[in-house]
Amino acid sequence: MNFTITGKHIKVTEALKKYARDKSSKLPKYYDSINQIQVVIDGNEHHNIDVEIIARAEHNKLFIANEISNDAYKGIDLAIHKIERQLRRKKKKERNNKHSD
Repeated sequence: MNFTITGKHIKVTEALKKYARDKSSKLPKYYDSINQIQVVIDGNEHHNIDVEIIARAEHNKLFIANEISNDAYKGIDLAIHKIERQLRRKKKKERNNKHSD
């Protein structure tokens, strides 16, 4: 799995990189065909941090979650939670379609 983290207007520390990698490494548990995860952390002049997580799966499937928070770690947690919910829904939908009569 390819993992990328980018910071805009903010310096991404090693601790933040490790935290984002650890949290996002659990995403394939919910949807196993994920092959790329991109985390973009954008700090703006209002002291808010915008976290965007883009997960790419096979067959050009995209899962995107945005979260605005005053703390980067909290923003990553909330965005990961949103994307986990998307992945669970997609997996459930695929399972239900496969077993329909």
